[in-house]
Amino acid sequence: MSKRKAFLRRGYIIAFLLATGLGVIITMGFSTVTEKTNTTEFCTSCHSMQWVTQEWKESYHYKNASGVRAECADCHVPHSFGPMLHAKIIAAKDVWGEMTGVINTKEKFENHRWTMANRVWEKMRATDSRECRSCHAFEFMDTSEQAKFSRKKHLKAQELGKTCIDCHKGMAHEEPENPDA
Repeated sequence: MSKRKAFLRRGYIIAFLLATGLGVIITMGFSTVTEKTNTTEFCTSCHSMQWVTQEWKESYHYKNASGVRAECADCHVPHSFGPMLHAKIIAAKDVWGEMTGVINTKEKFENHRWTMANRVWEKMRATDSRECRSCHAFEFMDTSEQAKFSRKKHLKAQELGKTCIDCHKGMAHEEPENPDA
């Protein structure tokens, strides 16, 4: 093999190793950032999230008889990669709203709350409440153990093909008032 071919071959090997190393570093960095931004501590670090954090702390998703707590990401971030990435991009809009002062006071937040809540509710309807169902699924419910009212509602919802958010708005956060009502 000529010196030129050997030099090119080494160059390709070095380029491949560098590209692989860079790929590993980018993947690890992305994974770390994703993991950190999925924590409740990160989600609640924004000034505008203090109000909904207090609501969550007063809900069954925070404290309940079973001791199971739903954190921010459990309800708002899908588990699979594509939908999770999409959710992160959409969430950047709220972060931007915080940074630019659009929702940085309780009054401003409340003025936008109906729109923000509807965006979440529509996403939940479109995904058949995918994040809710990672903990709550009709097929795993023992309706015989539920109160008569709940049993009746869950069986009817299943029959009608309803999704969790159709009946459970305001479960972890206060349901905002419709400004048009």
